[in-house]
Amino acid sequence: MRSLIIAVDFDGTVVEDAYPRIGKPQLFAFETLKALREERHRLILWTCRKGQRLQEAVDFCRENGVEFYAINSNFPDEPLTSEDSPKIVADLYIDDRNLGGFPGWDRVWNALKPDDELPEEDMRPKGLFQRIFG
Repeated sequence: MRSLIIAVDFDGTVVEDAYPRIGKPQLFAFETLKALREERHRLILWTCRKGQRLQEAVDFCRENGVEFYAINSNFPDEPLTSEDSPKIVADLYIDDRNLGGFPGWDRVWNALKPDDELPEEDMRPKGLFQRIFG
C-alpha cells in the first residue's frame, strides 16, 4: 500500500470526548497510530482545539508515543488546494463525525494494514469504504 496522508481528529477519536478535558484514550488508538507511522503513513492532528487546549492534546499524544508531522495544517511540502482554503489536504480523514460515526481503531487498522498481513480469503480487492464498514 502506498503511503497515505491521514488527518486524525482528537476528541471522540483518539480519546473519548470529554472536552475541554482530555478523555481516556480510545481502545487501540495509540497502538494503531504508532503502527500507521511505522508503515510510513503521514499523520496530521486535525482538531478544533486551539491555544492551550491544542497544546495539551499534542503533549498528551507525545506522552503516549505519537508525534504528528503536522498540527491543524498541511505538510510543508504539500501544495494547498487553494490559497484561501483552510482545508487540510489528506487521503483519509479519521473522525468521530464521519458518516456512520467512528468505527473504532481495530477497524481502522484492519482497513489500512498492509495487504501481506491480510488472510488469503481477504486478499480480494475491496474499496476503502467496504474495508472499514464492510
